[in-house]
Amino acid sequence: MDLTSALQIALPEVILALGTLVLIVVGAFGGEKSTGLVGLGAGAVLVEAAAAACWGPMGQAFHGGFVADAAAQFSKVAIYLMSAVAIALGAPWLRRKRSAKFEYPLLVLLAATGMGVMVSAGDLISLYIGIELQSLALYVLAAFQRDDSRSSEAGLKYFVLGALSSGLLLYGASLIYGFAGSVRFADIAAAVHAGAGQGVIFGLVFLICGMAFKVSAAPFHMWTPDVYEGAPTPIVAFITAAPKLAAMVLFARALALGFPGATGQWQQVIVVIALISMAVGALAGLVQRNLKRLLAYSSILNIGYALMAMAAGTEGGMQAMLVFMVLYMIDVTGFFACLTALQRDGRPMERLEDFAGLVRVRPGLALAITALSLSLLGLPPFSGFWSKYYVFKAAIAGGLWPVAVFGLVASVPAAFYYLRILKTMWFDEPAGATDRTPGDASAIGMGAALFSFPLVLPALAALDPLATLAARAFGLA
Repeated sequence: MDLTSALQIALPEVILALGTLVLIVVGAFGGEKSTGLVGLGAGAVLVEAAAAACWGPMGQAFHGGFVADAAAQFSKVAIYLMSAVAIALGAPWLRRKRSAKFEYPLLVLLAATGMGVMVSAGDLISLYIGIELQSLALYVLAAFQRDDSRSSEAGLKYFVLGALSSGLLLYGASLIYGFAGSVRFADIAAAVHAGAGQGVIFGLVFLICGMAFKVSAAPFHMWTPDVYEGAPTPIVAFITAAPKLAAMVLFARALALGFPGATGQWQQVIVVIALISMAVGALAGLVQRNLKRLLAYSSILNIGYALMAMAAGTEGGMQAMLVFMVLYMIDVTGFFACLTALQRDGRPMERLEDFAGLVRVRPGLALAITALSLSLLGLPPFSGFWSKYYVFKAAIAGGLWPVAVFGLVASVPAAFYYLRILKTMWFDEPAGATDRTPGDASAIGMGAALFSFPLVLPALAALDPLATLAARAFGLA
């Protein structure tokens, strides 16, 4: 394949990379006055990249290192559109905090470029390049408010622990390459089928551990609560949404395409990680008073559900994982948007007691938080119920009914900490008046709440067949 054909297959990432370079020049010459223009340009580039991913050609490029298939197409459209939402949510918030800089939308663009490479990875090299391109941008975003000690601490912790996970991932990749003789997933699968030896399985375990860090699955979750609490709220909304989808798709692609002959081995590891994630996320969230830390443990719990679907090792499991991650991504972004919109006396409202009597002070946002909490809880007919329905159905069909039962049990303590939020908002005495609510953040939060119900019902009619088509790309039965 010539270079022109390869670049056509990688057109979404080419658009993002060239758009970033152009906007860097605009920002460098325009300075802080160009922040709004760079933000608008970045949003337009992301929408254009999503359109290119939707309508672009399929195939493999760069000697199989880059794959454009239905799974990549499905994931990129969701990732790029959610990245555009992150710019729309974060840029006005940073402007209100007098921290607006043109680098913010550029870092989101760079992270989105890395995520695009991740979901299209066809070998271990592109896997690592995509992860690091995304991660380096996220490290800087977590520490974006340099004058805030909590933000700086969050960025530093994220970076140090991320370097540790990258070491595990690289060590696993080197073992796999040494014993399989190739970095391409297709060649690794052939080597495993021919009996490459226990060294490949040993390397696979390290690879899974490194990937588990990227999705914040327990016991590799140690960075998540501190980063969620310390990083700026709209940036946390971005970190907890699109990067998780990208990492889960990469996780699934590496295991399904690289190790189809070792499904029994990697399935056991994924099941254990899913069980630990559900237990940690459900129980540790009970003692949290800071809502950002609570949502961190909620994300760990929900990643456990997604891993449970993936552990089924079937096409239905992959479809369930994709549907679950898209619906969860919308819910959690909406919840963080509501947190972004709320402050009292110039101070963010992040603690549970800050929400006392909120329904009498900000009824619109209180209703949105109520809908999103019930959705994250999994109550029908909200979107969270349908996402969990897909996951439990796939797990039971894959023979993992004990894991599904454990997941149902884990949802009980999780229901308690979501219901505690609702009790505080609806029945406690008001904690005082809040500051004027910004329209941008509240609109995103209320839009996500409307999607959770009733818009999710027509959305599922389109999402289900698209996810089914995307799941076939993983080549499972």
